[in-house]
Amino acid sequence: MEIEQKEFSDKAKKDFLLVDRAIKNSDQKAYAELMKRYRKSVFHLVLKMVRNADEAEDLTIEAFAKAFKGLTKFNPEFTFSTWLFRIATNNCIDYIRKKRILTTSLDNPLKDNDGDEMTLDVRDSALNPEDANIREQKIELMRNIVTKLPSKYQILIKMRYFQELTYEEIAVNLDFPLGTVKAQLHRAKELLYDMVKDKKDII
Repeated sequence: MEIEQKEFSDKAKKDFLLVDRAIKNSDQKAYAELMKRYRKSVFHLVLKMVRNADEAEDLTIEAFAKAFKGLTKFNPEFTFSTWLFRIATNNCIDYIRKKRILTTSLDNPLKDNDGDEMTLDVRDSALNPEDANIREQKIELMRNIVTKLPSKYQILIKMRYFQELTYEEIAVNLDFPLGTVKAQLHRAKELLYDMVKDKKDII
């Protein structure tokens, strides 16, 4: 990786070396060091945007996951921190936009690109017997998929989504640091996604 074309700080040069090691050698220590160097900064950036610590923690992990997954696309014309913060910011913007759409009041009309009002057809929340039966089948199928996860991830998924415990409650119950609970739940969700992505008809 060429880093001589611009004057970079010593910290930025160190980042370039870590990125190089991560890409060329799949060096897990390099990934860990990059995360250690910027986790707090990314978290505070995200927290300012979403104003919720739990959401900020999840989005911070997502930002690093996206950055590391696309590390080969990193352009050394810029510093790693600039690139990472842009990914984190864009990820937050997408999250906020989706959340805003989901929480839009049904009493307020939506408008399309031409300014015309659109209506939302909302299903009655009361399921008929057939739909209720299908829903139960899907839940049971999802429970079966969860059992295929490693046991430590099974416990976390069940506590978070079946028992609906908060991150803090899970941390207390398992005597784990809160950060560990969130990181492992994120990994568990990634594994679940990989297991069901080819079974989209069940969810």
